[in-house]
Order: sequence, then structure tokens, then C-alpha cells
Amino acid sequence: MQRRPLLSLFSLFVLWRPHAQAATPPPLWLANTYQANTDLRDFWVSEKFDGVRGYWDGQQLLTRGGTVLRPPAWFTQGWPDTPFEGELWAGRGQFTMAVSVIQQTQAVNADWQKLRFMVFDLPKHPGSFTERVQAYKTLVAALDLAWVEAVQQTEVASAAALKQLLSDKVNAGAEGLMLHRASATYKSGRSSDQLKVKTHEDAEARVIAPLPGTGHYAGQTGALMVETPQGQRFKLGTGLRNHDRQTPPAIGEWVTYRYRGLTDKGLPRFASFLRIQPDLEKRP
Repeated sequence: MQRRPLLSLFSLFVLWRPHAQAATPPPLWLANTYQANTDLRDFWVSEKFDGVRGYWDGQQLLTRGGTVLRPPAWFTQGWPDTPFEGELWAGRGQFTMAVSVIQQTQAVNADWQKLRFMVFDLPKHPGSFTERVQAYKTLVAALDLAWVEAVQQTEVASAAALKQLLSDKVNAGAEGLMLHRASATYKSGRSSDQLKVKTHEDAEARVIAPLPGTGHYAGQTGALMVETPQGQRFKLGTGLRNHDRQTPPAIGEWVTYRYRGLTDKGLPRFASFLRIQPDLEKRP
């Protein structure tokens, strides 16, 4: 979602929605965090792409939060009525570009040509993940479109091999890795059959209010008051860049933050703002 300008000392905000909102968000399979004792022999591993999650429901392209996207007609021309999902990706380190493209109210060919749709699952396929990998590769091959790619899956034999692969990918600009249990069927909600592997912990929180800054940040946003999905509230100021302070995320928008473990009260330690999360539904 687009940010709102900072007005009247943070007291006046105008809601704006660039796309139509679906009735309900798609029932996506979400990942838990990798733990060192995981038996990696049961999993496929792939790159975690730093983009915006997309869900093709057979007729229209949705974000994780249910927002209906409006790409140019050519982008989804010929796509089947079979649902599939992936990442709208502009390349390693180009998350901001991907977001700027999907936030447009009118599709611009030149901008959408910068994106690829990295297909990684078939939500309605009844088989195991291994079977779904073969099925989505077949689907992508049949589409034969340069901007639709099948995510490659590999195997790792040990935690040491996974650590090395993570290091190699991150050093090359990747966000991290994803693990999928080979025998797992698709299911909505979070599951340990799907795991994210990163060099840091991160999570999402909803913006409750921008808090005015003092001193060097007088007249700007000093911090954001945010709320986790569990209802815990805390201030998030570290990591905000100049443009974040001048035009802060809107109330109701979701943001991603990094942190290093939890306090005894369950709050994130050393939380640092990372970015707006545009593929979750804005709430008042």
C-alpha cells in the first residue's frame, strides 16, 4: 500500500487504496523458522526470493493480503484456471523496485517487464510437495513465458551444508533459503513442514501510530508504535531512514522488522525497522 504524507504533526491521515480488495485473503501455506535440530534429509531447499508474494487464483493475481493486482494483460495472458503461487521478483536486492511496480494504479509495460513471477507451489494440487514441484515445472514449461520461472529445488545432506549454502546465497544477494518437507501436502496457515532460513530473525507488526521526533528529528517521525499479531505493542525507531521519517508508513500498514531474540516479556530485543510489507492487508 502507498504511504500517506505526514500532515499536521501526524494527526491527519487520508486512506488510499491503489487496488481493489478481495473478499478474503488467499489461504496460504506459511513458514515457521528453521531450527538446528531439523532432519534435513526430509526437505527440499530453495532460494528465498526478496519480492512480493503473488497468488494466481485462476482468474486474477492477488497479494498475500488479498489485494487484487492489475498487471498488463500480457503478463497473465494464457495463465491457466489452475491456482499457482510464487514471488513477484525484480532480482536480488531489488525489493523496493518490485513494490513500486505492484503499487501502481495503472499498469506500465516497461515497469512490469522488470518483474519475474517465480513459481514455487500449486495450492490446489493434492499431492506431496515433491509431486507438486514436478507439476509446477510442467505448468511453467507449458506456459513458455520468459517472465514466469519455476523455482529450483535441491537437497542438502547436513546442517553444515545448509549453512554453507545459506552463506553463499546471502553473499550473492539472496534474502535466505526456504525448506519444504518432501512429503507434505499443501495446507493453509503456519506449519513446520515449511521453514525459512535466514541469517537474522524477522517478523511483522502493524503500525498503530507514528510518534513525533525530538531534537534532530523534530518535525518528523521519531518512531513507530507497532502491534504484533499477538497484540503486543512496542516502539520501532531504529532503522528508519530519512524518507521513512518524512513520509512514515500509514496507520494500519504492516512493516517487517529485524530483532535478536525476545525479552522475558516476549518483546523483540534490538528491534530494527526493515521495510513496509505491502502484501498484507491494511487494517484501521
